[in-house]
Amino acid sequence: METTAFSKPHPGKPVLGIETSCDETGVALLRWEPRSPGRGLLSHTLYSQIKLHAEYGGVVPELASRDHVRKLLPLVREALAEAGLAPSDLGGVAYTAGPGLVGALLVGASAARAMAWALGVPAIGVHHMEGHLLAPLLEDDPPEPPFVALLVSGGHSMLVEVKGIGEYRILGDTLDDAAGEAFDKTAKLMGLPYPGGPALARLAEQGRPGAFRFSRPMTDRPGLDFSFSGLKTQVLLAWQQSDQGEQTRADIARAFEEAIVDTLVIKCRRALQASGARRLVIAGGVGANQRLRAALAAAGEKDGFKAYFPRLAFCTDNGAMIALAGAIRLAHGQHQDASVQVFPRWDLESLPPAT
Repeated sequence: METTAFSKPHPGKPVLGIETSCDETGVALLRWEPRSPGRGLLSHTLYSQIKLHAEYGGVVPELASRDHVRKLLPLVREALAEAGLAPSDLGGVAYTAGPGLVGALLVGASAARAMAWALGVPAIGVHHMEGHLLAPLLEDDPPEPPFVALLVSGGHSMLVEVKGIGEYRILGDTLDDAAGEAFDKTAKLMGLPYPGGPALARLAEQGRPGAFRFSRPMTDRPGLDFSFSGLKTQVLLAWQQSDQGEQTRADIARAFEEAIVDTLVIKCRRALQASGARRLVIAGGVGANQRLRAALAAAGEKDGFKAYFPRLAFCTDNGAMIALAGAIRLAHGQHQDASVQVFPRWDLESLPPAT
């Protein structure tokens, strides 16, 4: 069988993917198909804890862990039923081992290890950001390496040079607030409901172009690192000194979003130029932002690179990306012993290549 640069033939059974790194419980079943990974996706289910945490204006780790305990096994049963499978049909289990909230990670890891042991199948802990990085492979036109990946998820904003699975070099990383954090914190300071990022993006659609303008952080110097804490401060000052009316709120939201998007686009173009790659993968929750998608697609047409996005359902945390990343590594014979280990902090560059 012909293989891509990402894969070897996988003669095995479907892999169960479990995601519990933060405030979403995701479960999916995927049979690894090297030439078209997305066609091997058999089912995926997701439960969001947004309503649970909205009262507190942010994620409460202990509540998140307890809710994963309540929701995980029912979602596993739902995913199996949707795919028409029984537990005995599984060939392996993949779960998010980090980065993330330690309690939440332990829920998924414990359940995954128990199921794998009971079924006598291998299990593997997946790096959450590798899952996001590989999510575009679930689409009909998956990218081939080498490429550059912009990962903008939760507390992460990073640019990664990808030569193959596990062959990662971080070109730029977050020095303080990541883009997603800046979205959420800015929304909160302007009184928008939780989760703040999507609410701010919706409000920005009503903003007037040019009413406010904020800096594009760290674009006036060489380098590919990100820093959005200063931008957040600029917005705070502009909001405090304004009339705080609804139109002003929308105008500030638009100017803030434009600053984030322009900064990400500038850094992506620099990263592609530095690496020589002509493919750009965009993944993570902020990758669902429509202004960012349009700006990067336009930049690609101008500069001659192709931008790859996962569908919106696979931008946020989900079990499909974990099933995919785990299935690829299991197909290469990688798995771990039965100990339950999680890594709240985990260096992406430390991952072994899938060869």
